[in-house]
Amino acid sequence: MCGIAGIMTQKGTRPDLSLLDRFKRDLRHRGPDGDGVHAAGNMAMLQTRLAIIDLETGDQPLFEPGGAALVANGEIYNYLELRQELSDVEFATHSDCEPPLYLYRRRGAHFASALRGMYALAIHDPAKETLLLARDPFGIKPLYYVEGADFFAFASQPRALINAGLAKPDIVPEHREELLQLQFTCGRGTIFRAINRVQPGETLVVRDARVVDRHRIAALPEPAGPAPSIGEALERLDAALESSVLLHQRSDVPYGLFLSGGIDSSVVLAMMARLNDRPVRSYTVGFTGTRVSDERAHARALAARVGAEHTEVDFSEEDFWALLPRIVADMDDPAADYAILPSWKLARTAAQDLKVVLSGEGGDELFAGYGRYRSLSRPWWMGGRNIRARGTFDGQGVLRSATATWRDGIAAAEITATQAGRSRLQVAQATDCADWLPNDLLAKLDRCLMAHGLEGRTPLLDPAVAAVAFNLPDELKLRDGLGKWLLRRWLEKALPEAHPFERKRGFTVPVGEWILKDGRRIGKLVADCPAIREIAWPEAVTRLFAANGKRAGFAAWTLLFYALWHRRHVEGVDPSGSVLDVLSAR
Repeated sequence: MCGIAGIMTQKGTRPDLSLLDRFKRDLRHRGPDGDGVHAAGNMAMLQTRLAIIDLETGDQPLFEPGGAALVANGEIYNYLELRQELSDVEFATHSDCEPPLYLYRRRGAHFASALRGMYALAIHDPAKETLLLARDPFGIKPLYYVEGADFFAFASQPRALINAGLAKPDIVPEHREELLQLQFTCGRGTIFRAINRVQPGETLVVRDARVVDRHRIAALPEPAGPAPSIGEALERLDAALESSVLLHQRSDVPYGLFLSGGIDSSVVLAMMARLNDRPVRSYTVGFTGTRVSDERAHARALAARVGAEHTEVDFSEEDFWALLPRIVADMDDPAADYAILPSWKLARTAAQDLKVVLSGEGGDELFAGYGRYRSLSRPWWMGGRNIRARGTFDGQGVLRSATATWRDGIAAAEITATQAGRSRLQVAQATDCADWLPNDLLAKLDRCLMAHGLEGRTPLLDPAVAAVAFNLPDELKLRDGLGKWLLRRWLEKALPEAHPFERKRGFTVPVGEWILKDGRRIGKLVADCPAIREIAWPEAVTRLFAANGKRAGFAAWTLLFYALWHRRHVEGVDPSGSVLDVLSAR
């Protein structure tokens, strides 16, 4: 896990190497263990390193005999198998990121199809004057780029490009509306006008500072053959989980697990306990003194059952008001997901002991765990409806201009996801995997963990697991009013103390409860922010913050998030104070 950045100039001019120092400053938190630079011709690039595999010889850039250089962020989990396939190669290191260089030399721009892992990497071939950028199929690791008038630049985070003077923090209104209504933004474009994302699974080919070709690897498998029996499906699932968790534990440093007590992280816990001789190190967060469900007792019991070394973290109302500006400052590609709050503090605690944690992200998308999937399966007269049909602010009377265009990105993803042989449920799952997963959940995981130099791994987001899970018949995903049915069946046998078929309230954060306690004062400060006045009616904002109810609470949270985000990432306000300090700053 690291930070990478680089710049290619046009017409053979040499890039300004001082830009690398600016990149390093903004990416140091992602790679505190060292840095390396490559500069040749019209190309210069940098890596800041978080050392996880090959601690002695794995510094980057990495090179191959033909002169190509690589910088990477992430892990190639099947690197040992790739080294065996490349048996004629004399590798210079034990790094997991060296095999992609030799695959590039043999397969060109299609090299990434052999990789199993999470990655955002850059390969520069001076002889061909070519730059390749590649991102893993699920979009676990981020990568952004800017095409300027006479340059092409890339970085692991948008703020590195902005602070280097290569892009301005100009807001795209359409993406701002997506953020407000969906809590994330869709597609290639970001909320910043000049900055784009390398799409999940995409490889870009860049020459003379211009994108000249694109290739893409699908995260989800093609329709499979006949439906398996329950027994066959469980056997395939067990083999896929064991393979994935085993690979995701490849590390030369200690690793642990974020254990929420839910189905997905409990599945990972059960498999880690099977595969490890030493106790698993697990971390759980909860909220004391609130009305929301607290899973710490359940997680504690599961950890005790498998003999894990367990740590509990409390996220309090005081933490909310004190830490929120710093947390929002780390979300430079914004996702107004309140799960950033516990994730950030949990990462800060775990980073004191470890450099790697596994989590259960992706289980809901691949195994159909969300309630919206169950709603989708019902006819309209029984409450069924399309996913994300209603935005956060629909019917609230708060926004100055409320249009239906906020759903255009989701609609485009739905069209792409609608393929022959896919059920309506699979289309919904594929739609979520296109945007919600990489641009909200995985962005949250990346920013919150990397803020503390901690690597996050997601063994449920693995090709072997996806090949089993996504192609399951709908009735093995949704049954008896529950999602993730087959995964629950597996967990019932592997760790029955998890009580996987009991209905749980689900994980939530009491942001609405906390905001309402001081809603009138906070609402007035939010309403007075220029960024909020531009998009919302001030009187309606203050009323919203004083209103009770789940929808009003989430809308108030979204406006608070956006106000703080704009203060930091557009206005440049120091985020080191409390929420009141940052909102009041002039």
